[in-house]
Amino acid sequence: MSATRLPGTPRLLRALNDRAALELLLEQGPLTRARIGELTGLSKVTASQLVERLEERGLVTRVGEQAGGRGPNAQLYAVRPGSAYVVGVDVGPERVVAACADITGTVAGRVEQSTKDTDDPVGVVHNAVVQAASSAGAQLSSVRRIVLGTPGLVDPGTGDITFAFNLPRWHRGLLAALRDDLDTPVVFENDVNLAAVAEAQSGAAQGMSDFVLVWIGAGVGLAIMLGGRLHHGSSGAAGEIGYLPVPGAPIPRDVSRRAKPAFQQVAGADAILALAREHGYPDGGAAEAVKAAIAAGTAGGPMLDEVARRLALGVASTCVVLDPPLVVLAGEVGQAGGAALAERVQHEVAAITLVRPRVVPTGLPEEPILRGALRTALDAVRDEVFGSTVG
Repeated sequence: MSATRLPGTPRLLRALNDRAALELLLEQGPLTRARIGELTGLSKVTASQLVERLEERGLVTRVGEQAGGRGPNAQLYAVRPGSAYVVGVDVGPERVVAACADITGTVAGRVEQSTKDTDDPVGVVHNAVVQAASSAGAQLSSVRRIVLGTPGLVDPGTGDITFAFNLPRWHRGLLAALRDDLDTPVVFENDVNLAAVAEAQSGAAQGMSDFVLVWIGAGVGLAIMLGGRLHHGSSGAAGEIGYLPVPGAPIPRDVSRRAKPAFQQVAGADAILALAREHGYPDGGAAEAVKAAIAAGTAGGPMLDEVARRLALGVASTCVVLDPPLVVLAGEVGQAGGAALAERVQHEVAAITLVRPRVVPTGLPEEPILRGALRTALDAVRDEVFGSTVG
């Protein structure tokens, strides 16, 4: 048995070394062959062979020289940005935003379009993707993956949208239509899940393998990260926290009629706006009302306390089941509330349950869904491209 495995060992080692070198180049920028050898523990000869192999495959390129002591300057190498591109898309009821990034993660193109005056989701996504790639100077054929973040449920088995409250024209069969239209791998993912991916990469949940993200905006949603992986559930409905039956709101018995579910009625943007009116704040958005309460100092305390009490109903219900060490409050209200709201929610959850998670505001003030879509696409494409470096 062992003899049959030996011929594959050098191939596997080359693949592992190649991947390690590419990851180093992404993390640290241009490196010499000697430095790659030092950081990977490879000999000079093996490191040189590795770089030559990656250069032949078009994955790395020479980007300059590093002056040394005696002898010629050493060549500097970096991952070739144009070896692959990805597109991330954030789709909402009123607009679609698409961004194109090269394989290094550099965003080179971005477009934003209205979705109000169209009933053609394929056309909307097609135009956004093509324009994002074009503005990045990339051919559509070089785009290896497109990840779309949308509200609603994504079937884990088929990858298709099964229910999107705010996007009635998005339906089953749309995924196949988009793949046929763009001739590129297309992936749907729930928008709140993508926000959690971004939070784990560069936000408030960096270094955390287990946490939940609660999104408070026009709708309320939840993303669950366990062991560094998103938990979707058997039907993709894990995290639809708006449907939690909670005190203070009637429980609709026919969700297909688009009635607002219980926790949504209590803690969504409309409910927070109504609460703001009761406390004497002028009409405006829910986020603006929360900001005004914070700006009012102690006078705004009663409203913030009530918002926290309502949010804690959903957070506590989640935490007594999952017991996560961290809860991130995101969305327009979570961001607006900042530490003042997060601290109140943390106190309230500890008061009504046996668990005591740390509750913090989002660390990503701009476009977390789009960031998560790009990160998800990049992770997949790097696995494909970097994982196939050995011929």
